[in-house]
Amino acid sequence: MNIELSDKEFRRLLDLIYIGNWILNSTRGEDRFEDYDLLQERFFKMAGKNGMKSLVESYMGHYFPSKAYEDGGIHEAIADYEDAVFFDILAEELARRDMLEENVNQEDMNELTARMNDYMDEFEKNGVDRLTVEEG
Repeated sequence: MNIELSDKEFRRLLDLIYIGNWILNSTRGEDRFEDYDLLQERFFKMAGKNGMKSLVESYMGHYFPSKAYEDGGIHEAIADYEDAVFFDILAEELARRDMLEENVNQEDMNELTARMNDYMDEFEKNGVDRLTVEEG
């Protein structure tokens, strides 16, 4: 298979590959999905051969994203995603907990959405600064 990409498109593809591999493998320790690591390595090797040497480092015949690449904003994009997902999940979990404690029908999507929106408003204003955990 051959795909024609402009330099800009190839650069964006590198970001997508890196982000995807980060999501799949960054928390897995030694139990990584090696095939994704190898695919990422293949694309970063191509980047080095196609005028993007500053994005690539090699070590013992393997190719990795360079420190310059990793420090160039990609982790800020990942962090933004992680923050958004964190607050979405937290809002839903808290809303569901509240509904269960108050014996509200868990299938009531309007109620769930309203409670989630209330939590999201709180998080947008104060982050987690006003959250507390009480011993039960």
